[in-house]
Amino acid sequence: MNVIAGNVSRRAFLKTGAAIGGGIVAAGMPLSQAIWAAEGKVLNARGVRDVAKLDPGFYQGGPDVDVMNCIYSKLTHYKPGSEWGWELEAAEKVEQVDPTHIRFRLKQGIKFTGGHGEMKAKDVKFSLERVIKHNSPGMSDLGPLDHVEIEDDYTGVIVLKTPFAPLWTLALPYGVGHIVSEDAVMKATSDGGDFGMKPPAFSGPYVLADWKANQYLLLTRNPDWSGPKPGFDEIRILPIADLKTAERAYQAGDIDFTNISLDSLAKFKSAPPADTNVEEHPSLRYAWIGMNMDHPKLKDINVRKAIQWAINVPQILEAAYSGQADVATGTIAPGLVGHRDKALVPPEGDLAKAKDFLEKAGVSDLVLTIDCTNVSTFSTIAVVVQAQLSQIGITVEINVQDRGSFSTVGKESEGERWKDLQLIINDYSSLPDPSYATSSFVQDQVGVWNWERFRSGRFDELYAKALTIEDKDERAKLYYEMQDLMEDSGAYRFLTHGGNPVVYRTSQTQAATRPDGIPLYIDFSSV
Repeated sequence: MNVIAGNVSRRAFLKTGAAIGGGIVAAGMPLSQAIWAAEGKVLNARGVRDVAKLDPGFYQGGPDVDVMNCIYSKLTHYKPGSEWGWELEAAEKVEQVDPTHIRFRLKQGIKFTGGHGEMKAKDVKFSLERVIKHNSPGMSDLGPLDHVEIEDDYTGVIVLKTPFAPLWTLALPYGVGHIVSEDAVMKATSDGGDFGMKPPAFSGPYVLADWKANQYLLLTRNPDWSGPKPGFDEIRILPIADLKTAERAYQAGDIDFTNISLDSLAKFKSAPPADTNVEEHPSLRYAWIGMNMDHPKLKDINVRKAIQWAINVPQILEAAYSGQADVATGTIAPGLVGHRDKALVPPEGDLAKAKDFLEKAGVSDLVLTIDCTNVSTFSTIAVVVQAQLSQIGITVEINVQDRGSFSTVGKESEGERWKDLQLIINDYSSLPDPSYATSSFVQDQVGVWNWERFRSGRFDELYAKALTIEDKDERAKLYYEMQDLMEDSGAYRFLTHGGNPVVYRTSQTQAATRPDGIPLYIDFSSV
């Protein structure tokens, strides 16, 4: 197997949605030449990018986790379906003893491949503690983890320094929750560190059989697996960066499962390919228009408020998302704790109020720049905003950049460009805990991911407190206030969470996904 070189941070992948390569379909190589035929049931699926690391402690994004879900086991995993929740996987029991102690008992008989023995509590301890020991990029997912105590071969206690609500929604069922073999990893790495794309042992229903960078990844059944039989003998994941290319690959029969673009949704619904099911799913991503509060032209909150009220969000969504996306009320998506029913500024805005704010600021003939990527969705948003702000006398100049250039525009570590940044069209990905959709806006992220340079001691206080609260209703109230604070600053105009519609071939499979349409391959069934 080839190994991906480079050191790209997990959050960089999550935030920018970067894709590696175009995949074998985009390169024009027939699938039959790229991957050999196999007997038995085979699933061909699109990956939004190539995998980067298959080490749970050092994963770099969702596509890595999609594969790790198949080749490792976790204490818990996300339930497939339309509502967020988790269920037991490697654990036969998990209980919260008190706010900082979680006792688990493993199922017996889960084996690691390569003669590395049965999964034990010591492997859980090793898997979680190595993330902290090696200061890995996934360390934030474990929050205040202190250590894991071993009670017997199958029982242990996760000990936290302080209560941590995302343990249940993020840490255990997602990336760093995957359990690796202490024996195998220590033999492979000597210090228990990053093993990259070379897993030394597997414990899930599948094993990694082959991988060719930017071409395909092949999973086959794990002969040592004693759990429920997975639906397919093989799963082939093809990295296809471009959605339109993925749609063509699906229509050509090269893949059996893919997400599709929102502007193609209506076409797929009205005239779907043969044996195709079209499912609409909300997305956890959030898109917004931000304003650099430190720029001299935007220091006055009245100017920022004028821009907020002049922007008509439904008009933007009609133009940029073909009317297939719903208005966002904040950074936290529907279905998650802390999602607001409505924003403080109505979606349509109000031009009269916008003009009043601008008059109050004593500003006229204002010229601003707006930065965005060269993705057509965001350049379209920029054009609509340009037209909307012209109605209150603000001239907007559009700076369209490739994703590489745009990803550095607000970062202090990348030079002085952040000082010239004014308006920004941005979107970040997220995970099913509200902490993920708010973590970028605390004060220590100013000049890192907080490009609006929003500073609020109250926001930081609420963010820290919300991590410790288990009661969903009480926790939600804190996130409501946090999003209110962002909007009250005038620096944010929330747009949409978009959507993640998927299609799959019903003659091949019954797909299973998270509520946001992300595939859970081990729950796919064959036809």
